[in-house]
Amino acid sequence: MKKFLGVVCAALFMTSTAEAVYEAKSDTGTEIFDYIENRRRETREQQLTEEQEKLLADIEKAKEELPHEYKEGDPIPAVFEGDDLVYYSGSGEFIATGKVDIIQLDGYRFQSEEAKGNVKQQFVRVDDKAHVLQLTEGAPRVTLDGYKTYYNYGTKTGTMESANGKMGEYYLTGKRFEFYPDHIVVYNATQTKCGAKAPDYHLSAERMEIWPEQVVRMYNVQFWIKNKIVGTKDYEERQLGEKGKNYFPRVGYNSDHGVYVRDNFKIPLMSHLDLLIGAYVETKHGFRSNAEIFYGNRELNAAVRYGFYDDSDDKWIQKEPSLDIWYEKHFEGLPLAYRIEGEVGHWRQNSVASTHQEYEFNLYHDPIALGKYILFLNTGYRITKDDVKNSKRGNTKVNGSNYDLLLAREFDNRTAAYVGYSYDKNNSKNSVFDFNRDDYSRKFQAGVSYWLTPKDRVVIGVKWNADNHSVEDVDYYWYHDLHCSQAVVRWRGKRSKLEVHWEFVPW
Repeated sequence: MKKFLGVVCAALFMTSTAEAVYEAKSDTGTEIFDYIENRRRETREQQLTEEQEKLLADIEKAKEELPHEYKEGDPIPAVFEGDDLVYYSGSGEFIATGKVDIIQLDGYRFQSEEAKGNVKQQFVRVDDKAHVLQLTEGAPRVTLDGYKTYYNYGTKTGTMESANGKMGEYYLTGKRFEFYPDHIVVYNATQTKCGAKAPDYHLSAERMEIWPEQVVRMYNVQFWIKNKIVGTKDYEERQLGEKGKNYFPRVGYNSDHGVYVRDNFKIPLMSHLDLLIGAYVETKHGFRSNAEIFYGNRELNAAVRYGFYDDSDDKWIQKEPSLDIWYEKHFEGLPLAYRIEGEVGHWRQNSVASTHQEYEFNLYHDPIALGKYILFLNTGYRITKDDVKNSKRGNTKVNGSNYDLLLAREFDNRTAAYVGYSYDKNNSKNSVFDFNRDDYSRKFQAGVSYWLTPKDRVVIGVKWNADNHSVEDVDYYWYHDLHCSQAVVRWRGKRSKLEVHWEFVPW
């Protein structure tokens, strides 16, 4: 992860967008395409489906045809349609058969072949199959097909049995759904982003709660690949639209390391405190791992790290251990954010060991829209100190600024490109370690991304050493979508090295 990744990470932080759906290891700046593709996916996920657009149109039409003006606080009106509708005015009961369509004007639709209910008591009951659509403001978009449905549109409570459908970008199933005014509860639930009839992966939960603030809470969770359990958790909470780290292992091949498998585990310890475990095994150099005690509470974060860590250039460092504390915040009312970070620990790389200190301040600007272009800017200042115990080099200290400028453009839905320039006083020549360091301070980067087919995208990334006026890297990528996962092939042209990895769509 060379310095240019900081620009992309800053952009993601500033726009409240978590890491990209797919991540390709890069030190030529191609991470910006992860950001662009992630933003495109989010846009597609936010688009209304045809039936959701029809519901909104039908609601507006129904409002215009109301016999009297609706006032806030009144019972929310509902519209009933069916091929055959029988209504008993005295009791308020009704029976509707044949293409029954019931619309509640705050964003609900019920469809079935037969429905019974009571207008005065404001409930609907469907004994056979029913289709339910929820499109209320501030709540997750839900589309369900299930059986034995009961719903009271006055109290906004109800139940549905043996249902499946979609909530936001997630596909859901559940033995029983319970509807409440402020949330939905699902029992014996499954959830996945994989839309296949037999999903490549999913999670199951004994109970799942879906809350209006786009929060999903799950209890007694199991993670599955096909029909095999690969992990369990007592409790999991996620924000809809959040692109967190993948729960499933990454499998790949690297010319330097052979075949490898990488996996990460998160074990909650208490509120705001987790144990994070990373495991990496390869055919050429065996097993490496790391562990972190991580504290996260809004802007303030801290981690005690121990073990092996690698960068995008496959350079490894061993922390034995290291304490990292950082604070990041967006200036209220301004398009700026800052990050203050300090790390102190014992580092080892090959035969070199040092007491390592690193302190950094970074200032980021929100992505700047310039017509069809997007400009990313950040600057910072870093102080690095090393006390080397087993080397004649002794103590070293590097103080210096850094800055990044990157200009990206989406030409159309298939083509995007970028060009950028960065400077970092710290480099591998004036530092004890070459971890996350280039061999030079000034560099240009450029790249282009192009979708050959709806499933295939190619990327070229170039890095230019502006100190020595030479091309340092030319990387070629091929991304191939496999419905619920993706294969990424990377050829490092200047180094004649091949990298391949395969990963599931993150949750």
